[in-house]
Amino acid sequence: MLLDGAHARGVELSIHRVERNEDVVPAIDAAKAAGAAGLNVLASPLLHGNRGAIITRTTELRLPAIYQWPDTAKEGGLLAYGPRFADVFRLLARQLTKILRGDNPADLPVEQPTKFELVVNEITAKSIGIDFAATLLARADEVVE
Repeated sequence: MLLDGAHARGVELSIHRVERNEDVVPAIDAAKAAGAAGLNVLASPLLHGNRGAIITRTTELRLPAIYQWPDTAKEGGLLAYGPRFADVFRLLARQLTKILRGDNPADLPVEQPTKFELVVNEITAKSIGIDFAATLLARADEVVE
């Protein structure tokens, strides 16, 4: 379904799976070699744990990348859109508190973040030769300068 939606918009997706830490940089290199014009770094423990290597390699390759945790853009990633870790962990803590107080986990509603933030890193953009549109910068929740 994802591929169909991209294809309908004239976008070709190339999916590069990683299963181990040592797969991360080669997957980025393979994406670039295959002609990738950008990279969407999904929210996973493996990728988040390797975010420093991902930021370094995408910057070296001048490959724009978007991340799903806003703090990653503050750490040098190009841009990010998603919930803050603190908000996600607050939800987790609330659920855990209910369970520790005796609530049945099966009876608890599924909670998801309701606030998503766009963080843009202009320092990284300049280093890879990207100029963001003024409208994007105006809509960003935070711009790293």
